Amino acid sequence: MKFDFSGYATKNDLKCTDGRVIRKDAFKHHDGQIVPLVWQHNFNDPKNVIGHTLLEHRDDGVYTYAVFNDTENAQIAKALVLHGDVTALSIRANELKQKGSNVTHGMIREVSLVLAGANPGAMIDNLNIQHGDGSFTEIDDEALIYTGEEISLTDLEHADEDETLADVFNTLSEKQKDVVYAMLAHALEGDESMAQSAMDDEDLEIEHSTEGGNSMKKNVFDKNQADEKVTTGGTLTHDQFATILEDARKYGSFRDAILAHATEYGIENIDVLFPDAQTISRDPDWLKREDMWVQGVLNAIHKSPFSRVKSVIMDMDFEAARAKGYVKTTEKKEVYLKAAKRITTPTTIYVKQKLDRDDIIDVVDFDIVAMVRMELRTLLDEELAMAALTGDGRAIDDQYKISEENVRPIWTDDDLYSIKEELATKTDYKAMIKAIALTNKNYKGSGSPVLYTTPDIHTNMLWVEDTTGRRIYETDAMLTAALRVSAIVEVPYIEGKTRTLADESVRELLAIKVNLRDYNFGADKGGQIATFDDFDIDFNQYKYLMETRVSGALTKPKSAQIYEFEITPPAEG
Repeated sequence: MKFDFSGYATKNDLKCTDGRVIRKDAFKHHDGQIVPLVWQHNFNDPKNVIGHTLLEHRDDGVYTYAVFNDTENAQIAKALVLHGDVTALSIRANELKQKGSNVTHGMIREVSLVLAGANPGAMIDNLNIQHGDGSFTEIDDEALIYTGEEISLTDLEHADEDETLADVFNTLSEKQKDVVYAMLAHALEGDESMAQSAMDDEDLEIEHSTEGGNSMKKNVFDKNQADEKVTTGGTLTHDQFATILEDARKYGSFRDAILAHATEYGIENIDVLFPDAQTISRDPDWLKREDMWVQGVLNAIHKSPFSRVKSVIMDMDFEAARAKGYVKTTEKKEVYLKAAKRITTPTTIYVKQKLDRDDIIDVVDFDIVAMVRMELRTLLDEELAMAALTGDGRAIDDQYKISEENVRPIWTDDDLYSIKEELATKTDYKAMIKAIALTNKNYKGSGSPVLYTTPDIHTNMLWVEDTTGRRIYETDAMLTAALRVSAIVEVPYIEGKTRTLADESVRELLAIKVNLRDYNFGADKGGQIATFDDFDIDFNQYKYLMETRVSGALTKPKSAQIYEFEITPPAEG
């Protein structure tokens, strides 16, 4: 992948103004992660998000590779970096954990380009909250961390790598070109002393003998000069050319036919006739599923620092749990409370890749190792998000299936946690909107939920019309208000998902309504996402592994609603 610049996001043993010290591996878990690139930590304005950075764990800190986006602010920042006006990086980190004065863990939320401070070297600014009475409270687990290290340019500083000799030559003045003409002419004639003396003669011109006796300056970079000597490999006879044409019909390629006879006919410089293909951009294009929804899902899910998660529910929503009126002389009966609990344990989810060392060396257009790391993280994130929403889609007997007892899909979770709502239609979108809104009374989850559905359903809902043909919901805000949700997220992966019930009826998934704060990913220390690499000396291959050991489940009863349409009725009898 092409990066614009790189530098240390943070380094080990940085000492804070209050005595805290950032220790080694405090941010190791961020290896391979991508975070936003921001201007001066001002992320409240989206215009100040000027790109993204890839974090890399190193023994002495966290190194980052940054790339600018195409916004106007990003291009301004890019020019400042190229010119050397801005040379410093800083990070915003929170959830800082410490032992004594040593900070051993933190979460990097963004990397910022910052103006160099008055004091050189490393610095950590503690963040403060100002209260109404004018007093300040220091935030213990959040800080802005400056490394004091200057960034280094990568692709930016090589912007002129593609200049040819002719490009450089054309930057010379006419007088300077005259000197070059003279030096080259004498050098070609074998007179090195004359070439050297020509350097001191500012008014020197080269005179060539021509019939008209005119003086002419020769530009050796102009390939169309009439007096230039051209060396060729000879000419093709009529029979030779006819043979090549005949073979072209056999090979199906004129290029292959010429190559087959190149040595025999003395054809040289084949690469001039048939130059190698060139890519439009240095980075390869990815053909992959739409995954913009993935990070939204993962960021919304609640995380716990332990993987064995138990949820206990006291069910008071039934007749025996109601309070009772007293009748004289009768015995008072206790209410009956029903309890339910379940434990979710972790499973390992991984993605693995390998590269031949020869390929790593031969690929010079982009950083193939960095690309592989990003590919692994993208695939792992997508798999986690799919497993939480609907399951990974693999058959129950597939050896690679993510166990649904360890990462419980919201779609097929127990009815105590995930309410199944059957819709009467999947094409009447006006009726569908009303049905989803009416079932909101059954929702018992936290806050306002989000509706996860397919792009087609979302679009058709927006285009619901009244009797005059006017759109009822002109904006997403109007539609979300009608559905009584906080947002609508398109998840292409939901499209065409079906499940078969015990009565052999088949239902198609249309939407999931849930607040993902009620879904928990749990990972013990050491079970968070980690990257490993190794070299197989027998096969000359580098192998890369990214994995996590995690559990996942809804933790609140009736915190999700599943909207389905019955496409096959139950079997008779």
